[in-house]
Amino acid sequence: MAKQNFNDLLAFVTVARVGSFTRAAVQLGVTQSAVSQVVSALEARLKIRLLTRTTRSVSLTTAGERLLEAVGHRFDEIEAEVEALTELRDKPAGTVRITCGDNIIKTTLLPKLTPLLQMYPDIKLEFDINYGFRDIVADRFDAGVRFSDTVAQDMIAVPIGPAIRMAVVAAPSYFAQNPVPEHPRDLAAHRCIDIRFPTYDGMDAWEFERQGKKLKVRVAGQLVFNSTTHIADAAASGLGIAYLPEDEFASQLAQGRLVRVLEDWCEPFGGFHLYYPSRRQPSQAFSLVVDALRVDRLPPDDSLTGTDA
Repeated sequence: MAKQNFNDLLAFVTVARVGSFTRAAVQLGVTQSAVSQVVSALEARLKIRLLTRTTRSVSLTTAGERLLEAVGHRFDEIEAEVEALTELRDKPAGTVRITCGDNIIKTTLLPKLTPLLQMYPDIKLEFDINYGFRDIVADRFDAGVRFSDTVAQDMIAVPIGPAIRMAVVAAPSYFAQNPVPEHPRDLAAHRCIDIRFPTYDGMDAWEFERQGKKLKVRVAGQLVFNSTTHIADAAASGLGIAYLPEDEFASQLAQGRLVRVLEDWCEPFGGFHLYYPSRRQPSQAFSLVVDALRVDRLPPDDSLTGTDA
């Protein structure tokens, strides 16, 4: 029996996951036409169409979905095992890819991981700054960072920071011209600076809680960003009321450039967690990254689903 070349299956799995021949070609390091030819040859060999192609999109047929479900995770397992072979070297090595927001890199990831990188020069980190809920398995990330209550139950979640408090702030000049909100519902009458999350192509309601009472408020204003990077500065310029984790406003609050309101409606909640697939076979490099980031806030016998204690 002739030996089977699995490059065509790898090309198919990559196209199916990223939904594009062009992006798959970049990921595989070949040309778009080469990927297209390999996948077409696979379809011809199997005598069944796996992908539906249009000028704007690529989608799976029923047969394609079945094949991806059958073989996709096996390529992940092979890649993980190959990465694990670095443990046989004298020093841990390999690339760890993490998708996360911008501020968490500055406040937590880089401070905690800098000593690790200095100790192990063969470990590489790749950060994907993204505010959408990325599918880390399909997008081939090793891990992601989210608030604890947004991590899927089939993931291992490791706490990497303290509890979070949100803050509602604006510049003194803004409140000199507008009434100070006394209740979250008052925000509907204010100019608010919002953030659009790419996953849902929309803005989430601002969430509040006081003495067990939860409240969501839809806001509007003149400014919308797709990241948190410039929101604090926009608020300090008097352009509206902003709502983010309090540490993002720390310097402006200390300088008096921002004033905090509705503080009694911003109760602490579970902080950031590093999450990754429960079936993942971790490399030594990845295990070192997890250990460097971990904050053990849970008791040793905690058995909550989806949490790595």
